[in-house]
Amino acid sequence: MANPAVQTALCSCAFGTTPASLTVTSQQTVFIGGMPAATILDGTPSNLPTFGTCSNPSNPAVAAATAAAMGVLTPQPCLPVCVSWAPGSSTVTVCKRPALNSTSNLTCVYGGMIRINFTPAMQVNIP
Repeated sequence: MANPAVQTALCSCAFGTTPASLTVTSQQTVFIGGMPAATILDGTPSNLPTFGTCSNPSNPAVAAATAAAMGVLTPQPCLPVCVSWAPGSSTVTVCKRPALNSTSNLTCVYGGMIRINFTPAMQVNIP
């Protein structure tokens, strides 16, 4: 069983330097533990605006800065470009969308894997 993700869940990117707090924008009517429940649609830049700096050479800004530094990896501000979490809950929906849970992942188009490190709804389990 997994824990449901809610507003303020802490997420991290494999290529980022700092965690980001999840902001739920996909719905504002279903609450778990007093906080809005997240769905798989909460994976846009408005939900996770930055992870500090990005060190992935697949990121065009990092590649350009690295080339300008003559091959020395030069991290740049993180501006994640993502669409939707996967897989989400297979049995629990929130406003007709799969609920986001602690085993879901979000992939940035630059190659970073984003995971949920901590969700305030740790006392609740969903599949």
